[in-house]
Amino acid sequence: MATTEDIVKLRKRTNCGMMDCKNALDACDGDIDKATEWLREKGMAKAAKKADRIAAEGLVTSYIHMGGKIGVLLEVNCETDFASKSEQFAQLCKDIAMHIAAANPSYVNREEVPAAVLEHEKEILRAQALNEGKPAAIVEKMIEGRIKKYYEDACLLDQAFVKNPDQTITDLINETVLTIGEKINVRRFVRFEMGEGLEKRVDNFAEEVMNQAKGN
Repeated sequence: MATTEDIVKLRKRTNCGMMDCKNALDACDGDIDKATEWLREKGMAKAAKKADRIAAEGLVTSYIHMGGKIGVLLEVNCETDFASKSEQFAQLCKDIAMHIAAANPSYVNREEVPAAVLEHEKEILRAQALNEGKPAAIVEKMIEGRIKKYYEDACLLDQAFVKNPDQTITDLINETVLTIGEKINVRRFVRFEMGEGLEKRVDNFAEEVMNQAKGN
C-alpha cells in the first residue's frame, strides 16, 4: 500500500500525477526506484523522458570547505551552453559539490560499483544474516534490502540530500531537469580531504561540513 509520503516523493521525482504515482507504487510494492522505472516505461515520467538525450555541455565546479580542509571537483553535464549558464544549474552544481564534501560518496551511481565490491558486500551481509539465525529461505531477500541500503550510503545519486534528507540527489537533479527542460547528468567527481591516508590526529571534517549544510 503506497504511503502519502512516498507518493509525494515520487511525484517530485517524476512530475507525474498523484494517482499515477500511487498506481506505480502499488504495482512495485512501494519501491520508489522501481516505481520511477515503471512510470518511465509507461511513458509518463517527464524528467525520465529526457534520459536518452545527449548532455555534452555543463560545468566543472569546485567546493572548498574549512579553509582548505576538504575540496571537491565535480563535472555536471546538460544539453546546451545556455542552460549551463543558468542560475538554477549553477545552484544545483554548488549543492551537489557541497553534498559530496559532507556525505563522501564512493561512486556516482549503482552502475559504477565494481562487481567484485558488490559481491564482497553480499557475502558479508549473507554471513551476518545467517549469524543472526535468519532462515536461509529469507536470507536472500534480506540481502536485497541491505544492498539497497549500501547503495544509499555509497552512491551519490541514491544518497539523501544533506540539506533536505526527504529527497535524494536524484530527486534534486530531477527538480532542476523540470525547471530548465534539459537532461542533467552527474558525470564524475573527486573529493580530497587534507591528510587523508596519513597517520595523524583524527578530525571529522565531513561531520563539520554536514552540520554546516544542515544549518547547525
